[in-house]
Amino acid sequence: MLSFLLRRLLEALLVLLLVAALAFGLFQFVGDPVAQMLGQDASPAQRAALRASLGLDEPLPQQYLHFITQAVQGEFGLSLRHGRPVAEILAERLPATLELAGAAALLALLIGLPLGMLAAIHPRSRLLRLAMGLTLFGISLPSFMLGMLLILVFTLQLGWLPGFGRGPVPEGGSSSLGSLAGWRHLLLPALTLALFQTALIARLVRAEMQQVLASEHIRYARARGLPAWRVHGRHALRSALTPVITIASLQLGSLIAFSIVTESVFQWPGLGLLFIQAVAYADIPVMAAYLCGSAALFVLLNLLADLLCRLVDPRLRRPLGGGAA
Repeated sequence: MLSFLLRRLLEALLVLLLVAALAFGLFQFVGDPVAQMLGQDASPAQRAALRASLGLDEPLPQQYLHFITQAVQGEFGLSLRHGRPVAEILAERLPATLELAGAAALLALLIGLPLGMLAAIHPRSRLLRLAMGLTLFGISLPSFMLGMLLILVFTLQLGWLPGFGRGPVPEGGSSSLGSLAGWRHLLLPALTLALFQTALIARLVRAEMQQVLASEHIRYARARGLPAWRVHGRHALRSALTPVITIASLQLGSLIAFSIVTESVFQWPGLGLLFIQAVAYADIPVMAAYLCGSAALFVLLNLLADLLCRLVDPRLRRPLGGGAA
């Protein structure tokens, strides 16, 4: 277990160094931060002084080492658009994205997991077959189109729910979920973001459960007279969960890192909307921080998924080539 953990940590470190190199390249090849900060009217002396103060006159390896050192400490410099520390801006936007991603992930798991299980256990049910057919619709429909449809129906036609913004955040607080207005603002973007994940989890769980239910150890469990809830809920689901955990963890990462479209449609003030605005203004420090943060998130979730899979499935803890004789 220790060697597995060390190997995975080494792989994660290599991935993060490569992503950091890519983010560092943004500073070198996408625009000139000195020109953006001082404007076109600055004198050569002013440009040289700012370039020296930012360390841009140093050799590239030294700049990269300095960038890595700062990134490890969560420092990515000043935003070219806002003129404030990038870390401070990210900390302000992160709670909104976590609220949205958390609500979407919860919806996806609460709906997708039991739906996939029931569809595998009762394959001839017309209602469940219809529900699984709708999941195909959920996978095929682009999220921006679903978001606009929801706004058209529930905001413009029915007037039940707000179609943009996050809702009021109390002074000194970071969450809008302490009020009913906050929950009402959250519902439509969370549904938009959750639909694809729900459909994916439901179809994945159904496929895995169907394979497990046809296996020998499930037949043996049934032959022993175990109750159906125990066969399905304990033996079959446990065996089917390993790929589901891996996919669900990566999807959770994508909910947090790539909720750009949904946040743009609903003007949700999270990291995704911040990234879109950073691209529009060529705000390189924000783009680099977003890139490094997303990579770190995926690496961490992937590592946790591997550890959780080994915890759920004892077969993965066996050494390679060490199967039963």
